[in-house]
Amino acid sequence: MPGDDAPARPLRYVALGDSQTEGIGDGDDTAGLRGWADRLAERLAPHHPGLLYANLAVRGRLAGQVRVGQLAPALALRPDLATVVAGVNDLLRPRFDADEVAGHLEEMFAALTAQGARVATLTFPDIARIIPLARPVASRVTALNDRVQRAAARHGVVVAETARHPVVADPRLWSPDRLHAGPLGHERIAAAMAEALGLPDGDDTWTRPLPGPPATGPAGWRRSAGEARWAASFLGPWLVRRLHGRSSGDGRTAKRPELLPFGAPPRTAPPRTAPPRTAPPRTAPHRAAPHPAAPPPDRP
Repeated sequence: MPGDDAPARPLRYVALGDSQTEGIGDGDDTAGLRGWADRLAERLAPHHPGLLYANLAVRGRLAGQVRVGQLAPALALRPDLATVVAGVNDLLRPRFDADEVAGHLEEMFAALTAQGARVATLTFPDIARIIPLARPVASRVTALNDRVQRAAARHGVVVAETARHPVVADPRLWSPDRLHAGPLGHERIAAAMAEALGLPDGDDTWTRPLPGPPATGPAGWRRSAGEARWAASFLGPWLVRRLHGRSSGDGRTAKRPELLPFGAPPRTAPPRTAPPRTAPPRTAPHRAAPHPAAPPPDRP
């Protein structure tokens, strides 16, 4: 990413990912989604006049689908900075393979850094701290984070370590579905990325607790009843989609597929229908070939 030397052209930032990067939980489809990637672009803009920003993320996408559907368009945009965040949807699938998911991420890291982009990603919090029913997947989060960190080190990718800070489990950072960050959570993710990237106004304040204690949840049977209501409202519909081979992202396209000046809306509203997608084949798990460790590219 350009530093002290002014770039010959405006900084190009491209975000790849799933629902978190699209901005679910921060706004809505009627008023518009914001999300941490938009918030990061907002932090970049004062330091990079004329910032160009594209967001290719689509909700519901698995890591392999992000690689297949977003990597080539991202490379075509020739970003100076790219963020790659995917894998949570894979964590929740019965046939999760940490090596396969990390392989998809590593191929994106390798391709983008080879083209000269500075790339950033993050580690995932233990979702069992937010969703008690998700305790069986806690070991999966640890396994994926470990592989993401190692892949990032091989390609000089910046990692925002959001996983290890207690504040990430504060329910006030999460939307009611507990699967997506709320507005405060998206702001904290953007701040974590800003610190990891070394932005002039980036610091560790995002790691600090929110003012005041979090609301104390009910105990005993009332807590169980609350978990049952959550399961009926959010987990149940999610399971029904899985059983029918559907995804929340079916028929959806990226909200900002073009590089446009930050603050400018898309030239035309992105179409919300698309040909049915297919999942990447699982017969041969994708693993990127190892690359020697290298420092981040020195961008002019």
